[in-house]
Amino acid sequence: MSERLRIALTKGRLQDQSVELFEAMGLDCTPVRHPGRRLVHAIPNYPLDAVLAKAPDVITYVEHGVCDLGIAGKDTILEQGKSFYEVLDLGFGKCRFALAVKQGTDFYGTYKTRRIATKYPNVARKFFEEKGMDVSIIKIEGSVELAPILDLADAIVDIVETGVTLRENGLIPIEDVAQVSARLIVNTASMKLHKAVIDDFISRCEQELERRR
Repeated sequence: MSERLRIALTKGRLQDQSVELFEAMGLDCTPVRHPGRRLVHAIPNYPLDAVLAKAPDVITYVEHGVCDLGIAGKDTILEQGKSFYEVLDLGFGKCRFALAVKQGTDFYGTYKTRRIATKYPNVARKFFEEKGMDVSIIKIEGSVELAPILDLADAIVDIVETGVTLRENGLIPIEDVAQVSARLIVNTASMKLHKAVIDDFISRCEQELERRR
């Protein structure tokens, strides 16, 4: 295979777990394990270059075709929309979006317009639209848990892993919004232009994921 692909990896935990998957597939990920300050790394024994990026940028690079593939959390995909193929649930980076309120709050027992604080306004808006509920979305960049504590919002929509942070701030999850895990995405044009090598990569991923089950 002479064609080289580019894959954008989400920095941090998803990057580490992606590298573990690739190494189990037989790829030499030494350059990505020891990246230094470099952001693009060639895999020596496979036609693949790894690009290290922040989660929202992974989507952008794949959508614009500067990267053929990407690994991003479903949370980022749901928030940013998508004009690419989502081809595999990689099974790691698992958590969930949840609707959470202050303990003792009767969230659904009122007709007033609820205020929802979140880092993910598109996810929250879609969730409540599907319920036919009129809500006011407040975008928060930092600790979303503060909004109900300070009475800025009636509830939050946020990523929940263990629920410890919610409990420590007097909040409880009352409904799951969506399940989240890492996904492999592919640029739509790349899927046609580099079909053979992309199919090979997807097949290798699938075989390793199947072995882990």
